[in-house]
Amino acid sequence: MVYSICKQTNKLWKALIMTNKLNIKILVLDDDPFTLKLLARMLANMGYGQVTLCDSGRAALEQIDRADNRPDMILLDLNMPEMDGIEFVHRLAERRYAGGLILFSGEDEHMLQAAEKLVQTYKITVPGSLQKPVTPDKLAALLEKWTPSVQEGAAEAIRIRGADELRAAIANGELVNYYQPKVEPATGWVMGVETLVRWRHPTDGMVFPCEFIGVAETHGLIDDLTRVVLTGALAQAKVWQEAGLSLQLAVNVSIDNLASPDFADFVAGLAAEAGVPPQKVVLEVSESRIPMDDLRAPLETLTRLRMKRFRLSIDEFGTGHSSLVQLRGIPFDELKIDQSFVHGAWSNKTVQMKYDASLAIARQLDMEVVAVGVEDENDWDNLRRTGCDLAQGYFIAKPMPAAELPGWIETWQARMRE
Repeated sequence: MVYSICKQTNKLWKALIMTNKLNIKILVLDDDPFTLKLLARMLANMGYGQVTLCDSGRAALEQIDRADNRPDMILLDLNMPEMDGIEFVHRLAERRYAGGLILFSGEDEHMLQAAEKLVQTYKITVPGSLQKPVTPDKLAALLEKWTPSVQEGAAEAIRIRGADELRAAIANGELVNYYQPKVEPATGWVMGVETLVRWRHPTDGMVFPCEFIGVAETHGLIDDLTRVVLTGALAQAKVWQEAGLSLQLAVNVSIDNLASPDFADFVAGLAAEAGVPPQKVVLEVSESRIPMDDLRAPLETLTRLRMKRFRLSIDEFGTGHSSLVQLRGIPFDELKIDQSFVHGAWSNKTVQMKYDASLAIARQLDMEVVAVGVEDENDWDNLRRTGCDLAQGYFIAKPMPAAELPGWIETWQARMRE
């Protein structure tokens, strides 16, 4: 009886997988007709039923611009005439493409890895890359590794919000803070949280930062947005503080915030008003946004913040262009290793090498290290083995409302004891 039930369940599971494959839209882009036909046949044999073939970047973009035909996954050849794969990726980023991307090329492995890193800086999911000739088993392995997220499966629903709409949201108090824990791998202790802003839209539900942060920076609303986030986060930190929860509070700030000469005094005033010590506040700046060619304005503000005893963190390390020499001149206390160097490093020598190098740079500069993107127990064990200071990611916890944090901490502590 048990065997019969298991057998029936297995059939249903296989049928579900096949249905999902039939619903996944895949676009293959290569200028070689033979390669297009070969990949189409491979995908058909794997059960994928919605495959579009394009022999030029221009034709592929026309397909992507059709909301009803936007792909969930793109297989992209790097070497093409007229519009090569790198330019095509740039055009994808401009369109806020939210699906997956697998690169393939006749180039060597180092070139493919460099291209992968570039794609990841645009926040596009890359399960991996393949050298030509592409084989069915390697292609199948990458596709099985990739799972379409809700965002990827409904990419056409993502839209960039208007400036007036965002301005009204700020005025109406529609922005809310969520908090993601940062824990110490060596002990499991919860050391702090990162503040992550959300927009509770009256008709569209929860809207994520990718739809409105860029708008705020482009239309001069980022100072107002940062003020709302900081004010709410500091007030919440005070509540936790009074409840006996001593947590370090991290808040993301834009490079545009740092351009203001009054920003350091503004942050210090908010912290003093809330009764939160500056030493308990970490201000995170994305490395990819730091203008290394002209550091005068941000460096002045960062230095003043550091003098006021706020802690400073360089976020998404490895995605920008800073060098060891340049980092020495900026008063950062903390380095956050980007998730592309953390998740899966234990099974990928190249990724592990990048993680180790980032860790070594931080140690050389006497900076605390936070590893972002800890997705499973193997990632967690790798951080414990290498002596990383702090960890953050879905294996630990997703971002949550402030009210849920105390209960989560109890559950996490029990999990660590077990």
